[in-house]
Amino acid sequence: MSGLSLDEHEIHLWVVDYADASDAGLQREYLALLSDEERAQQRRFFFERDRLRFLVTRALIRTTLSRYAPLDPADWVFSSNAYGRPAIANGIGKTAGLSFNVSHTHSLIVLGVSRHRDIGVDVEDYLRHPAPLDLADQYFSREEAETLASLPASEQQYRFFEYWTCKEAYIKARGMGLSLPLDQFGFRYHARRVEIAFDETMGDEPAKWEFWQLLVPNHYLVAVCAPVVPDPSTQLVVRSIVPLRREQDIAAELLRASGGDTPSIAL
Repeated sequence: MSGLSLDEHEIHLWVVDYADASDAGLQREYLALLSDEERAQQRRFFFERDRLRFLVTRALIRTTLSRYAPLDPADWVFSSNAYGRPAIANGIGKTAGLSFNVSHTHSLIVLGVSRHRDIGVDVEDYLRHPAPLDLADQYFSREEAETLASLPASEQQYRFFEYWTCKEAYIKARGMGLSLPLDQFGFRYHARRVEIAFDETMGDEPAKWEFWQLLVPNHYLVAVCAPVVPDPSTQLVVRSIVPLRREQDIAAELLRASGGDTPSIAL
């Protein structure tokens, strides 16, 4: 199933609405790809919607990785680091230099795949629930919290999730999750650009990281973070997919990027 090109200057994003995988026959195909441990974990979810999300997520990861390396979807093996971040444990996947990260929100799953560089992805439905603005003082940098509070009430919901998705993408790219203090780094937006700023206690530098923020129909914010690579600049490739059934272009809009004032996106 391999053969899809991916170099270190590309990041591929695969977007799934898991309601599109409601067919019972398709779900049986997905279930056959999972490991015994994954099948047991899927059964432990109480709600059917959560069982479906887990099933589609694991099938998406397995079938997509097999597009980049000569390994059957059922044969992938995964491990987790000390912070719970999943990684490829197969030797063939490591030799191929593949990295992946996945995020989900109401009805939508986003999988990011890269080669020879780590990646962090986060997606949020910014309209489904009111933003927990009271968390800003605890989890945002002082500059972010002050900027958020200064905005008109009508803009605070959207800005909260802009900040939140970028923060999640960064800590996932670092592979350390919430062990990193969210209030010790923050984001600044300048028209089409986004930049990160660190407290000196973080021991990190803005020049090491690239960020992209996208809008996926109809109201999903996606943030992507990856280490900077030398020229040429990174190209994002975004596709909508139902694993084992179909894939197509998606009208994703690239809102901001850290590398320039006029970011571009490939479909």
